[in-house]
Amino acid sequence: MKVNQLKMIIREVVREEIRMGLKEIVGELNTKITPTENVKTVNKNYSKNSVLNDVLNETATSDEWKTMGGEKYTSDKMGEVMSSKYGKMVNDDSVNPNGTLAVDMGVDPNDPSVGFLKKDYRKVMKAIDKKQGK
Repeated sequence: MKVNQLKMIIREVVREEIRMGLKEIVGELNTKITPTENVKTVNKNYSKNSVLNDVLNETATSDEWKTMGGEKYTSDKMGEVMSSKYGKMVNDDSVNPNGTLAVDMGVDPNDPSVGFLKKDYRKVMKAIDKKQGK
């Protein structure tokens, strides 16, 4: 068998495999695609910015935002949402809770100009509360 004949055989086999794979993929796509309903959209003007209006109108017409993570979020779940983002800040019992603030903000903590971010303001706040009679 010559090299050219072997190349032709390999080409034919590869083409045949690609055709079979494409038929499967196209068949899957045809079953997944459902006809879209003609939904009458009413575009409201939320802003003078046309791009922002388009995004807000798209969000208003879609229902994805109503169920985040597969369940409906109401004001009853606000504690759950807030604790995932701000729980560490509320329950921080460290000696200096502001010590990591500079790093979290992407600022060099050794820079002298960010000293106010590392300062412990609890004593100041207690003095203010005491002076106000709380």
